[in-house]
Amino acid sequence: MRSAAVTPEGDQIRWVELPGQEPPRVYVHGLGATSPAYFTQVAVHPLLAGHRSLLIDLLGHGISDRPTTFGYTLESHADALADALTGAGVSGAEVIAHSMGGSVAIVLAARHPRLVSRLVLIDANLDPIPRTPGSPGSSGIAAYSEEEFLKGGWEEVRDRVGPHWWSTMRLTGREALHRSAFHLTRGSDPAMRALLLDLKIPRTFLLPESDGPLPGTDALTGAGVSVVAIPDCGHNIMLDNPEAFVEATAAALTPRD
Repeated sequence: MRSAAVTPEGDQIRWVELPGQEPPRVYVHGLGATSPAYFTQVAVHPLLAGHRSLLIDLLGHGISDRPTTFGYTLESHADALADALTGAGVSGAEVIAHSMGGSVAIVLAARHPRLVSRLVLIDANLDPIPRTPGSPGSSGIAAYSEEEFLKGGWEEVRDRVGPHWWSTMRLTGREALHRSAFHLTRGSDPAMRALLLDLKIPRTFLLPESDGPLPGTDALTGAGVSVVAIPDCGHNIMLDNPEAFVEATAAALTPRD
């Protein structure tokens, strides 16, 4: 396990690193998750193995520190991630990022372009999300005030999301979980979709085939974003159908003449 300080107070982002060739690959998890649990199986697959790979946990999540004074906006997550990658000597990384992590990765690429050479987004959030009481995930978490969430709303969320997601969500600081969800539903400024459209690096967006067409696909493909539907999976594509995920991701990371 490796780490880098990313706040003035010395809070640490930590990651599991697999050795290999450049360019490095950076795997970024979603809300209430952790990269080693979600990505190890696919990162060591023969089609993806062999590159230096950082399975990194965002601040507030997993094995990283959980400061209660951090803002947990998409921008602050991206800047803290940038500090960790810089501390690790990473530049020009191929970033593979899931859900909220995909939103953070888009902001990272826009704000710190030297750090990112390619993006593979896994069912990432591109637009603000309505806050919906009683819903699972970010929309339901953000429907609480922070005070309500800390006083007991988190227990209701625990019961709604179920034991699989809670097994990693429980590792997330409660302030971090609420603030990350709140700012994810609010989105970035400009919004993640607009930032993605403006990026000039290779970009691929993976989504479950069962979700139907991705809204705004024509604009995305017109801007050079490859949109790929993956069969037989839900939101956690890399866990639900790892073989199809690996094939699509390996294709996205293969340089084209």
